[in-house]
Amino acid sequence: MEVGLKVEDIDRLRLVSDPKISYNQRYTVFTLTHPSLEKNAYLSSIWLMDNSDWSYNQVVGEDNPRFPEWVPGDKEIIYLSTREESGGKVNEIKIYDINRGGGRIIYSTKNPVSNLRVSSDGRTILFIEQTGEKEDVMVIDSIPIWFNGKGFTYNKKNVLNLLDKYSGNYIKLDIGGIDVSYEEFGYAKGIIYFVGTPDREKPYITHLYRHDVDSGETIRLTDESIRVLDFTVCGDAYIVFRGQDFSHGLSTHRKLYRLDTRNGDYSLLTDIDLDIVNAINCDVRGPSSSRPIQFKDKYIYFPLSKGGSVALYRVSLDGDVIEPVFEGDFTVENYSVSRDYIIFTRHDPSNPPEIYVYMHGEFSRLTGFNDFIIQRRKLSRPSHFRFRASDGEYIDGWIMKPPDFKEGSRYPSILYIHGGPATTFGYSFMYEFQVLASAGFVLIYTNPRGSTGYSQLFKDIRGQYGERDYKDLMEAVEYVLSEYDFIDRDRLGVTGGSYGGFMTNWIIGHTDIFKAAVTQRSICNWISKFGTTDIGFYFNSDQIAGGLGRPFWDDDYFEVYWDKSPLKYVKKIRTPTLIIHSIEDYRCWVDQAIQLFTALKLLGVDTRLVLFPGENHDLSRTGKPRNRVERIKHIIEWFKKYLS
Repeated sequence: MEVGLKVEDIDRLRLVSDPKISYNQRYTVFTLTHPSLEKNAYLSSIWLMDNSDWSYNQVVGEDNPRFPEWVPGDKEIIYLSTREESGGKVNEIKIYDINRGGGRIIYSTKNPVSNLRVSSDGRTILFIEQTGEKEDVMVIDSIPIWFNGKGFTYNKKNVLNLLDKYSGNYIKLDIGGIDVSYEEFGYAKGIIYFVGTPDREKPYITHLYRHDVDSGETIRLTDESIRVLDFTVCGDAYIVFRGQDFSHGLSTHRKLYRLDTRNGDYSLLTDIDLDIVNAINCDVRGPSSSRPIQFKDKYIYFPLSKGGSVALYRVSLDGDVIEPVFEGDFTVENYSVSRDYIIFTRHDPSNPPEIYVYMHGEFSRLTGFNDFIIQRRKLSRPSHFRFRASDGEYIDGWIMKPPDFKEGSRYPSILYIHGGPATTFGYSFMYEFQVLASAGFVLIYTNPRGSTGYSQLFKDIRGQYGERDYKDLMEAVEYVLSEYDFIDRDRLGVTGGSYGGFMTNWIIGHTDIFKAAVTQRSICNWISKFGTTDIGFYFNSDQIAGGLGRPFWDDDYFEVYWDKSPLKYVKKIRTPTLIIHSIEDYRCWVDQAIQLFTALKLLGVDTRLVLFPGENHDLSRTGKPRNRVERIKHIIEWFKKYLS
């Protein structure tokens, strides 16, 4: 047995995702993805499982098929595929017959397509298409001008299309210019519900709408006090949607609301002081169009972040019963609920996602795509710790040792800080963590204030970045140094991405305890980030100035923005710092990396800038496989240089 995962083992991992049970429960369709170093691409295929004996085989493999959806009758699957042409990518909606095979094209476009939905009679397909032509000279009249992972979007809009499965004829629905993010067929024929944004300059304001295909009428069902994310149709009388009431700005917990379609009234259905979301960090997720919330037999099923895990819960339609379906030291990823069982993908720190079934109160693992590599590698299993911060709050953390750990030895250690800040670390599989541990480092990772998975008070750090969160992280380091004698105090490193990159920059400007730093897709200047990124013009107001509508040019907030910017404290930095950034990162634009790099060079600090052309903010999770390998190699090289 070899010790640990090697960085090139990304090519051996298989990403299992998006299981969907057929209407009669006879089959389950799912997606398998191979991160190929040879092709430098993610190669997906669609598989069919026979639920009578849980056997499975590949049914579609050409042109990167993904996002399968059942057609009522359980004989056909529609899916999206993408092929390369000389003029660029072509996206196609295809249909596969499980008895006769094939992959008949029913729609083709060069525009991005998402959210395939099939009507109850099986004839009509509803989907979202991003429209807008590429311009050689860009004439721009609106913001945001670009969006991470999508490029320039100033003239793009997500529209709704209705497609006839048989003829391939389609129509674009006239919904008044609303930008669509989520949609479903209604219970009644000819009725469509969707979530959309009416104002590009306030993209955080999203409403639930009802559209009548026959009359063309579009009605808004929610007001501006609620941000609607997605929903599930619950028979002919109710819709349950996931939303935020802005009581804590963009940090507000997501909750479920029930809307009566007969009169338009809606009310809170779940009053839980936890977030209804899967926000756990994982870098081996495959493509998925799995519904976040699902209705089945008078219950609404939903993910719930609890500390370092993601559980599956359900609430009765009347709200009287809220209960866990299952939970544990693992993450429930995609899931599909049927009458007799639930099929879902599950992962934990030493096991990548595989498909499981939950039936009669018991779990059974159904797939083993990663067994070949996992059984031939000795992986690290992290241990959980919990300590009481100086203000009395309990903080969760984990220690991951090298897989060949030897008692009595002392090891260099890395504090790894998650992004968000409203995400979480915990019981999920992180390929990168296993590779870093195999390289001989102890990993320390925690959920400081601002993390998801805890109370609303714990999560909401608007206007307080670099305060209590910073103390939680530094107190976590002191705690593990006092509790674990194998951690070498003189060989500590720090890294993180996005908010974790901001916090890395903040830390090295406030302490010299770390001998090396790697800051990734980071923020060093909240003022410049405000006007250069896809979400900065409202996210910064909310998170840094403490509320929406508080721009940096307001005299009351300019100093707040600058005081919270790590660049203000750059003169204090002595720590050798590696800066990693993607050139097409429009969430935290590359100017952040260049500003910090320039300042550190002029100050004489040992620093290096590594830029990845063609990559965006999600390099570490969905970047080209070779670039993901290269990125981790740079991190290991930097830390070995200064922590050896």
